[in-house]
Amino acid sequence: MPVDEKLVRRVVSAVMASLALGGEGARRGIFEDMSEAVAAAKKAQAVMRRLTMDQRELIIAKIRAKTIENAELFARMAVEETGMGNVGHKILKHRLVAEKTPGTEDIVTTAWSGDRGLTLTEMGPFGVIGAITPSTNPSETIICNAIGMIAGGNTVVFCPHPGAAKTSLAAVSMINEACAEAGGPENAATVAANPTVAASAAMMKHPDIQLITATGGPGVVTAALSSGKRAIGAGAGNPPALADETADIAKAAADIVNGCSFDNNLPCIAEKAIVALDTVADELIGRMVADEGCYLIKGDELAALTRTIITEKGLNRACVGRSARALLAMIGVNAPDSTRCVVFEGAWDHPLIKEETMTPVIGAVRARDFADAVDTAVRLESGNRHSAHIHSKNVDRITAYAKATDTAILVKNAPSYAAIGFGGEGFCTFTIASRTGEGLTSAATFTKRRRCVMADSLCIR
Repeated sequence: MPVDEKLVRRVVSAVMASLALGGEGARRGIFEDMSEAVAAAKKAQAVMRRLTMDQRELIIAKIRAKTIENAELFARMAVEETGMGNVGHKILKHRLVAEKTPGTEDIVTTAWSGDRGLTLTEMGPFGVIGAITPSTNPSETIICNAIGMIAGGNTVVFCPHPGAAKTSLAAVSMINEACAEAGGPENAATVAANPTVAASAAMMKHPDIQLITATGGPGVVTAALSSGKRAIGAGAGNPPALADETADIAKAAADIVNGCSFDNNLPCIAEKAIVALDTVADELIGRMVADEGCYLIKGDELAALTRTIITEKGLNRACVGRSARALLAMIGVNAPDSTRCVVFEGAWDHPLIKEETMTPVIGAVRARDFADAVDTAVRLESGNRHSAHIHSKNVDRITAYAKATDTAILVKNAPSYAAIGFGGEGFCTFTIASRTGEGLTSAATFTKRRRCVMADSLCIR
């Protein structure tokens, strides 16, 4: 059934206006200042921690259902508000969050039984968690975090990026609506009505916040780690994709373009640079252009695009998350409608290769041999320990690459998004804590381990 674009735009505008004006039913969990938001979440947590696992799972099931129901609405709200990303891809991301984010099944008790009795390690809530979320995946990150945090018995105070405030507030409102309908407490998720840097700072300093989760750029992660509290930091990445002469080059070209162009390269896991052995570089780039909808850029056009994306003041935020056609239009190039990605060849230190731009522009660096390719990829990954990708049929080389990059995610012979369960096995998350070592976060990440010991009893062997 075709989508009525005008109707969808009217609905999006109505929802955003309702949030801005404080419309009836639109302000669940939304408070005028941060202290009120934390107090409400603390009150809700006293109820949440007493709920059974089955009751928490009912809340999560309702959140999942409402996320799928509102996937298109959230996708269009985010693109309209931020100007970033692709509506169709954001719909897929919302469905992925709803279907593959772990719930209470991730909360598992470990037991040891022996001659000296029984010992249990159980996973309990931290309490009230403070979560900083980005503009690149605003509602997806909020919903994903909320599912995992509620599964662990926590409540959460969100500090969304100001550039995606309305979309984020709508997501918080939906979570609370789902919680209420499932018999849970009011204000399981809260947020200040006017998200600012000052509001985030106030949240991190608040004595009732037991854990901070920061998903975003290096600045917010550094602030969280400097707060004096336990923090989970999901920061930036610059994932390289290596291709050697054993790879299926046609498939590698398709996988790299599919991953790089997904949601206009907003995911932190997306391919940001290519390192190709010299023997396959021409074929790889050629197939990306001929078969996968890439625009090959060079010379004056490349220079102009570089100046447009990275200015004297740094990354041009007006370019982040824009489509390849939109970026090319900024330099006067009228690319075909089928254009998905911009590709070029350059040295490893080219600004559009060594810097993470979150645009569907990907540079390819030639390598003399596999050892040179690995060294280049490690240099490009910049020690973020976030994500890396490889296209090779040589298991020994894949192993060597994995050890050298030492990243939280390594994708082999697939698009980058396979790492979060889209076209690959495993669960979904939008908070990948490479900097603090938790890796792909889930409900278990947001719990404390508690040991309960019964000595010399309950051993019935």
